[in-house]
Amino acid sequence: MKDICVPIPGFGDDEVAELYLKIGDKQISYDFRIESFLWEAEDELSEGKDELTHSIARIERLRRAINSYDKRWELVQIFNPPENSKYIQVLFRKRNSTGD
Repeated sequence: MKDICVPIPGFGDDEVAELYLKIGDKQISYDFRIESFLWEAEDELSEGKDELTHSIARIERLRRAINSYDKRWELVQIFNPPENSKYIQVLFRKRNSTGD
């Protein structure tokens, strides 16, 4: 098993979580960050009224945001946004943390 899912109640937007894991006698530290990116917007990408154009615009907007994100952080997970949400949340882990 290489993944552990740890629910963190009340974890808000743009917060950094530090996770310490002990395996045997070795303690490992990881830094995580959840970022909120614009999901619904009227911009140059969202021209056109059909659903396909709208979906492609949202995906392209998110792709640009992730590609321009601080390279010291790596993408871990993209969460499904709630219906009618203006933002989408993305989980990042800091690169070069102890244990990477």
